[in-house]
Amino acid sequence: MSRWKGLPESLDHRVRYLIVQLRRLKDHSGLSLAALAARTSYSKSSWERYLNGKKLPPREAVEALARICAADTTRLLALHEVAAQAWHAERPQAGAETEAEAGAGAGAGAERDEAAVAAGPAATAVPAVPAAPAVRGVPAAAPAGRQVPLRPLVLGALAVLVMAGAALLVARLWEDASGIGSSGVDAVPAVSGTGAAPAFTRRPGEAFPCSVQRRAGALYAGHSRTGTAILGRGATGWDVVEAQCLLHRQGYDPGVVDGIVGGKTLRAVKRLQARAGLPTDGIVGPDTWKVLRR
Repeated sequence: MSRWKGLPESLDHRVRYLIVQLRRLKDHSGLSLAALAARTSYSKSSWERYLNGKKLPPREAVEALARICAADTTRLLALHEVAAQAWHAERPQAGAETEAEAGAGAGAGAERDEAAVAAGPAATAVPAVPAAPAVRGVPAAAPAGRQVPLRPLVLGALAVLVMAGAALLVARLWEDASGIGSSGVDAVPAVSGTGAAPAFTRRPGEAFPCSVQRRAGALYAGHSRTGTAILGRGATGWDVVEAQCLLHRQGYDPGVVDGIVGGKTLRAVKRLQARAGLPTDGIVGPDTWKVLRR
């Protein structure tokens, strides 16, 4: 398995989670960076930047890696959408650079399509048909015009459908990650008498109570019911309070239950992951939630 460099501390936890998943795919495939470059449209140096958190990989690069490693492409692309929002929020100029690099790696096939579209009606016009002789009493047909090119219309319609599907998938992922769902399974418990989920607020030195109970075969501390939220260093909120309470129940001290993922909480998560045979990256994701709720 590759010896990876540590990711930058300033990296958002959503970007960090995506890169960790890409690193695992690359390691399990046994491919070197040079082999990845040979099987994709991206250079060895580009893959080095992507997998070390120096640059956000384009959507097409994530899709290519998933295809080579026979991974769940839909899940990886959804993670990429979430990571891209966090990346571009911190680096407003990074969006144009990533799009430009994605375009450069598209390959000769896209260039041929663009050339065909640029040719426009002239490339797809139907040759003129000689007019039929006029029949007495029947008006002559109007001369045939040029045929409307179909390729740009079809490509535009497909692009709209793909974007709409991606938007729905990202919206659903955010609902799961933040604990908001129509069925209420992942919802933050409502405040008694108000029917509204309380906003997360914390005063300096404040610690939250833990009352862990088993319901329907799973452990809950009463702060969040999520099983999909991604929590890395610096994350805050009720999902973090829930994870800290469950760490206490599992015998791993996360420090003060303050709703913030700090160094002590990170070390407790790693110890739990090591015991469960999970990768010890310190990030609470779906697999770690399953262990916490056992």
